[in-house]
Amino acid sequence: MKNQPPILVSACLAGLATRYDGGATPFTPVLELIRQGRAIPVCPEQLGGRPTPRNPNEIKDGRVIDAYGEDLTEAFERGAREALKLAQLAGCTQAILKAKSPSCGSGRIYDGSFSGQMIDGDGVFAALLKKHGIHILSEETWTE
Repeated sequence: MKNQPPILVSACLAGLATRYDGGATPFTPVLELIRQGRAIPVCPEQLGGRPTPRNPNEIKDGRVIDAYGEDLTEAFERGAREALKLAQLAGCTQAILKAKSPSCGSGRIYDGSFSGQMIDGDGVFAALLKKHGIHILSEETWTE
């Protein structure tokens, strides 16, 4: 186990209060990876300068907007780039990211209408990690 690269994890899944609403969504397997020293928690939205708590955000027409229509794409992209640097420095080859998030969602994300509707797609950070060959799982797809 010591020779395995660390796993990048969404900070909210590690129990840190980084969600948009100031909460956390602890996920037991991620907590165990943290306890074992095998995971690195990161919140790309915070790394991009977004506060916690913050307004809900979704992706619409390739742009990240908040519930009031403010375009936050630049902050999300900046945070994704910084979090990617961390993943690369640590040698991460996989990540466990928060499902449905406009940053971390992989495969399915909210559609930008703030109505709870889902579409196929990836969050900004998940898409960047995939582009750089990092395998993405979520709390919904995790199996050890």
